[in-house]
Amino acid sequence: MTDDVKRFFHNIRKRVAGLNCIIITDRDGVPLMKVGDDKSVGMIMKPSFHTTFTMATEQSNKLGLGRNRNIISVYTGYQVVQMNKLPLLVTFIGTECCNIGHILALDQQIEMVLDEVKVAVTET
Repeated sequence: MTDDVKRFFHNIRKRVAGLNCIIITDRDGVPLMKVGDDKSVGMIMKPSFHTTFTMATEQSNKLGLGRNRNIISVYTGYQVVQMNKLPLLVTFIGTECCNIGHILALDQQIEMVLDEVKVAVTET
């Protein structure tokens, strides 16, 4: 990934209060980039966690609900926001006080920044 993309996500992490980590993976859960502290949430770092999002997205589409854009999960001590940017998945991990609305408001900016990365992933 380019330095501009990494810098963009580092800036997001600094701007959003309570945001600990951002992970960008392909749809199979292979990590492409990590920004921040990923030590506190071991299970979320496993590829199986990320592929579950892909399966849930496909199932919701089969129900006729349309394409799933985001999944928000709240656990004891932290929150996870997963954004569907196929062929990429962007996962945000924050504290229980993290401002999810702020993350969701960045959706269009994130989409534009990831365009270059999407092309690279689909070509390989």
